[in-house]
Amino acid sequence: MNFNLKKLTVKAQEVVQTAIEIAQNYNNQIIEPEHLLAALIQESGNIADTILRKTGGNVDAIKIKVTGLLESLPKVTGAGVGNQQMSQNLAKLFDNASEEAKNLKDEYVSTEHLLLALSEDKGKAGQLLRDNGISHDLIIAALKDVRGNQRVTSQNPEDTYQSLKKYGNDLNELVNAGKLDPVIGRDEEIRRVLQVLSRRTKNNPVLIGEPGVGKTAIVEGIAHRIVSGDVPENLKTKRVVSLDIGALVAGAQFRGQFEERMKAVIKEVERSQGEIILFIDELHLLVGAGATQGAMDAANILKPALARGELHAIGATTLN
Repeated sequence: MNFNLKKLTVKAQEVVQTAIEIAQNYNNQIIEPEHLLAALIQESGNIADTILRKTGGNVDAIKIKVTGLLESLPKVTGAGVGNQQMSQNLAKLFDNASEEAKNLKDEYVSTEHLLLALSEDKGKAGQLLRDNGISHDLIIAALKDVRGNQRVTSQNPEDTYQSLKKYGNDLNELVNAGKLDPVIGRDEEIRRVLQVLSRRTKNNPVLIGEPGVGKTAIVEGIAHRIVSGDVPENLKTKRVVSLDIGALVAGAQFRGQFEERMKAVIKEVERSQGEIILFIDELHLLVGAGATQGAMDAANILKPALARGELHAIGATTLN
């Protein structure tokens, strides 16, 4: 293939590679939009799958029917196998995906742009999407829901979509689902933390104590009280989200990747306009977390947002 992959995100490059492998598996010498569609929907839980399911379209039917489309494509044997080339239709689709990226003011072509271009495709791949209730407008609406106002400015933008869902646990949701047991005997501490949270300034409490004394239980108790409405009026609509530092650091191989994830979490909290209270357990782990050569650690990334009062947080740490 002669296509320049430099302007694709890492995930989009992986999709292209998967499309090539699918073409090889079906003995197709020419790579068509159908191969790209099959590659995009192959993995459940990825961004393309999430967006498609949010449109309300029949994704499972598409997964079944795309196999039939691949079976109907011309096959080669012998020397032609393994020497895949892009069809004119696919080349045009990549051009259209690039236009979709420009329209959204994105700097790289990502999987969502490929999906948008496929939805407008005049061939069988595009028709399959439309026949199963997936249109360009529905994808745009779902995309706004998934990534908000974020733009694709790096080759790993998927790391920053729905950051709190990926790198945090919504304690209010866990309480509603009955997954957090009620907290007994910590009323005084819970009341004190609620007092601090209700302040206009200096409203980021830190719980200090030895491991196992129940610091996390106090925060879980606060989530219980918010859900039951047993909190001051200004806290009744708040959500408590516990930050998972391990998930933030996991897989952040490239320079600045952890920094991007952390900043995306902060932006999402800031966008909530004070409705999200971030719980950071083992606060001391933030010092040095994610720091690589020339990159900031988590503590320094958090500091400006805390100083500006744009981040509402509860910390927990030990005396040592």
